[in-house]
Amino acid sequence: MKKSSSFNFVPEAVQGKSTGFTLIELLVAIVIIGVLLAIAVPQYTQTVLKAHRTDAKAALLDLAQREEKYYSTKNTYSSTMSDLYSGASGTSLSIQSGSTSYYTLTIPTVTAASSASGTAAYFQAQAAPTGTQANDICGTFTIDSTGTTGVTGGTVTTGCW
Repeated sequence: MKKSSSFNFVPEAVQGKSTGFTLIELLVAIVIIGVLLAIAVPQYTQTVLKAHRTDAKAALLDLAQREEKYYSTKNTYSSTMSDLYSGASGTSLSIQSGSTSYYTLTIPTVTAASSASGTAAYFQAQAAPTGTQANDICGTFTIDSTGTTGVTGGTVTTGCW
């Protein structure tokens, strides 16, 4: 009588072959992830700051339009937000994205027209960065009654508007 051969299963780890990752492979993967994060996170932060800049510029353009509408009926510009925005009070207005304020909109300069000196009526409005937006390279955005736009207080003066 012949004996039947039996199947003998021995795991590879027991036979001397290892399974899984080596320490070197794990460290290489961690370094690759670190390099990708070092590139991606600053780029994402800059994109978010740029998006908030767009909100500030839109708010300034809206304010300038409201000032011109106010001027067309009152023959003077307003320095208070309540004249321009229903429900607003004071001389500043927060520009928000969600529940977080990133810019504060103000009208620091309003000059009435004077026929004696030949001075035309004038206003200048600004959107000053607040909170995390204060680290933005563009600084404070400005617009005046002539439509002139600009930036002040930032490290970059071109390319922001």
